[in-house]
Amino acid sequence: MSSQPTESAAKAELLRRLGRLVRGLSALFWGLPLTLLVYIQTARTDFFDAMGAFAILPPVFASGLLVYGLVQIGHFQSQERIWQSIVERAKIIGIVNLGLSPFLFWWHRFPFVELYNLALILLGGSSLLFIFILNRVLHRLAAMLPDETLRLETKLFTTFNRRMLLAIPSLLVAYYALGFISHTPDLLSFILGHVEAQGLWLVMFLILMPLAMTMALIWKIKEVVFASILETDR
Repeated sequence: MSSQPTESAAKAELLRRLGRLVRGLSALFWGLPLTLLVYIQTARTDFFDAMGAFAILPPVFASGLLVYGLVQIGHFQSQERIWQSIVERAKIIGIVNLGLSPFLFWWHRFPFVELYNLALILLGGSSLLFIFILNRVLHRLAAMLPDETLRLETKLFTTFNRRMLLAIPSLLVAYYALGFISHTPDLLSFILGHVEAQGLWLVMFLILMPLAMTMALIWKIKEVVFASILETDR
């Protein structure tokens, strides 16, 4: 008789944690494209200028949504030390992004201030690092779920995403290093000229590819977790 309430309480606790996991994954799924869109609109356009002083809030809200998602998924398997350490690292980077996000608004208003330029560079680097660590979070999360196909796919795509994200700063360093060469071959000068003209779109392409695959993995993991909720609730 005493074991039945204990089993019911354990089942209810499991459902509660799985529900938080689904909410966290949903926040991350919608928060990633929203953050990218809001960051670009705040820094490069006048889209939020009608809000006046409150135009500082959209990037803060978008960054906060990602931190909220990480807090929610952190309640899952709280006894797993490796899992919790990876989630905590992602939270720290998310909080750094949250703190740097207002500088997008200030940089848009005062682009000549060196402090705002430095903050924008730091935000760009920490945003790439956030996606990089988020892929490690997804890899570890999939390893704890009872779906072998999902584990294999997540391992494959998160590895590819991390390599793509590492390629972005490497290419930027190579580009700026080549700019210091006084005498470059004509072919290299031609390539560098095209890269300079289309550099923003090239970087966007390199970011959007791992971002889209990260979102696809989040959605697939969420479906597996949701199916687990339905089975547990029976």
